[in-house]
Amino acid sequence: MPKVPMRACILMLMLPASTACVGAQPIVTASAADCASLLPADWREGVAGADLPEAAATTGDWIAFADAQTGRLDAANGRTRDAIEIVENCEARERAAIARAKRRGGLLGWIGL
Repeated sequence: MPKVPMRACILMLMLPASTACVGAQPIVTASAADCASLLPADWREGVAGADLPEAAATTGDWIAFADAQTGRLDAANGRTRDAIEIVENCEARERAAIARAKRRGGLLGWIGL
């Protein structure tokens, strides 16, 4: 068999295989978002409680302690809400990046590939 028709035959046989590779969706792998790095380092230590009044404390001292303890609790709860919001925003950013990385359009885009 002559070389020219043989080469044409080989190319024609390889065309469907190469089309399958070109038309396939790209593989998108998300790296770890590392959302925890967005939280301040001092939040790992937590919020310390207020100092207890001494044994000979007056009612006013106990009221001041309760007020201080409530303020510390508000700070701790605020950190929790902030941390949840930071992680949710980080996850949304990651989902948006993956959506942008997916192929749209192109040669086979009109049929949904």
